[in-house]
Amino acid sequence: MKTCPQCHQRYPAESAFCFIDGSSLVSEKDPRIGTSIGGRYVVEQALGIGGMATVYRAHNKLIGTPCAIKILSREFAQDTTTRERFRREARHAQRLAHPNIIEIFDHGDTDDGLPFLVMELLQGTSLADVVERSRVPLARALPVWVQMARALGRAHDFDVVHRDLKPENVFLMKGDWVKLLDFGIARCAQDVRLTNLGEIFGTPQYMAPERSTTIDAGPPADLYSLGVIMFEMITQRLPFDAPDPASWILKHINEQPPHLRELAPEMPEALDRLVFALMAKDPSDRPVDAYRVLAELEEIAAASRIALPPPPEAPARDSAVRSRIAGRDPWVNRLDLFEKMTARAFGPSPPVDLQRQLEGLRGLVREHAELRSRALDEQRRLEGVAEEWREGRLQIGRAMDALTVDASITREEARSFRARVAPLSAATQAYIPAVLSAHKEAVRWEGRSGFLEPYLELAASYRRLAELVEGWYTSRKADYEAESEAIAREQEVAEVDAQIKKLRERLEELDRHLEARRHEAQERMADIGRRADQIESDLLHMASRFCAPLRAKPELGALFVELERLAG
Repeated sequence: MKTCPQCHQRYPAESAFCFIDGSSLVSEKDPRIGTSIGGRYVVEQALGIGGMATVYRAHNKLIGTPCAIKILSREFAQDTTTRERFRREARHAQRLAHPNIIEIFDHGDTDDGLPFLVMELLQGTSLADVVERSRVPLARALPVWVQMARALGRAHDFDVVHRDLKPENVFLMKGDWVKLLDFGIARCAQDVRLTNLGEIFGTPQYMAPERSTTIDAGPPADLYSLGVIMFEMITQRLPFDAPDPASWILKHINEQPPHLRELAPEMPEALDRLVFALMAKDPSDRPVDAYRVLAELEEIAAASRIALPPPPEAPARDSAVRSRIAGRDPWVNRLDLFEKMTARAFGPSPPVDLQRQLEGLRGLVREHAELRSRALDEQRRLEGVAEEWREGRLQIGRAMDALTVDASITREEARSFRARVAPLSAATQAYIPAVLSAHKEAVRWEGRSGFLEPYLELAASYRRLAELVEGWYTSRKADYEAESEAIAREQEVAEVDAQIKKLRERLEELDRHLEARRHEAQERMADIGRRADQIESDLLHMASRFCAPLRAKPELGALFVELERLAG
C-alpha cells in the first residue's frame, strides 16, 4: 500500500500520484496498513508488535467505529496448536461477557490465512506500567483487586481458567476501570487439551506451584497469581527473586513467601492474611473461590473506609452508532465534482475518451453504492446476532452470579465444617483405648472387692470410666454434628453446581446456534468486502487517469481545491 502524505488517501502499491492533490505517494512500511480485513475493518496503524502477534488500530468502514485487530504472526500461524489457542482466546472472552473482561467482537482468518481477532479499542495503561513507576497505594489498589476478583469469578463460573494472570494482562482504563486481557492460553473444561505433559505455558514469576506439576490446574491457580500481583502492587517487588524461569518455578514450589506486612507494615492484618493465603502452596489452603476473595476485599475496604466501584452492569450499546453507514460514500461526491470538471472544461461536447472514462466511473460508483447498501444489511444482521448473543450471555451470567455468590459462602462453610471433622474424629477415636483401659481397671477392682468390701479404688475407677464415656459421647456427638453439617453444606454446593452446569450447557447451546448464524453473515460480508475493495482499487486507478490531464487547466483549480477539501 501507498499513502498520500497530504490527504492520507491510500492507494494500491502500483500507484504513483494522488489524483486528489497530485502529491507523490509514499510506501507504507507495514504492508497491512490501509488494507481491509474480513471485508469490514480497515487497518490504520500498528499499536504493538509482540513475539506472537501484532495489534493494530482499525475501524469498521461501514459504521466508522474504532476497534483493535490482533493478527497472529506468520511464524506462529504455521503451528496448529498455536492457531487453536489464538481462536480460543476469542471464544473464551466472548462467552464470558463481563464488563471487566475485554470484549471481542469478531474473529476469523485474513485473506492470506492468518488468524485475527477484532476487539474493543482500549485507552489507558497496563497495570505493569503503573507498578513499574511506584508502589500502588491501598486506596487505589483495592478497587483494582475487587474488579479483578469479579472478572475471575465470572471466568471460573464458566469453567475458564486464565492461566497467565500478570500485570501486563491487566489494563486500566479511565478511572482505573479494569479489563482483563489475553485469554490466549486460558483453559476451559470443555476444551480439547492442547498442552502436553511436560509443557508449561505462562509467566513463571506469577505461576502457581501446581501449574508446573499438572496440566489440569484449576481456578485456584488464578487466585495464586492474583495474590502475587497484590503483593507486587503494594511492595513494588515480587515475593521471590530468581535468575531464570526454572529457579522461579522451584521457589514457588518450595519456598514460603514473605508476609506482606514484613515489607509494608502499615497494611491491614486482614490483607496480610488474605495475600498469604492466596499464595498458599496447596490449592486447598487458598480461599475457596474468587467470590470469597471478593468478600474479604470488601470487608477490608469497609474497615479502611475505601470506596469501591459498584458491581458492574454492561453498558448499553449506543443506538446512534449501530446500523449507520459512516458518512456518505465519498465516491458519490467525487463523481459529482468529476461531472462539473468535465462540463466546465469542455462544455456539452467533452472528448469521447473522457466520456468513456466518466461513464466507467459512474458504473463503478453505482456498484460501490449498491455494495455498501448490501453490506449495511449484513451489518444489521450481524449486529442483531451479536446483540442476541451478548444479551443471552449477560442473562446467563447474571443468573450465574446469583447462584455462585451464595454458593461461595456455602462452600466456605462446608470447608470449615469438613476441616473440623478430622480432628474431632481423631479425638473421638483417642477415647476408645482410654475407655477400654479404664473399664479394665474397674473390672480389676470389682474382682478385688468381690462386692464384699466398699473399696474407694472401685468408686474412683467407676468415676474415671464415667468421665471418659461422657467425654467420648460429647466428642462423638460433636464429630457427628460436624460431619452432618459438612455433608449438608456439600450437598447444597452440589445442588448449586448442578444448576451451574445447566447454565453452562445453556451457554454452549447459545454459542453453537449463534456462531453458525454469525459465520454465515460474516462470510457474505467478506465476499461483499472483497468485491468492494476491488472496485475501490479500480476507482482509484480510473480517477487518477481522469484527473491527470485536467489538473493543468486553470479554470478547474477551484474544483480541485474542493476535491482536496472532501478528502480532509
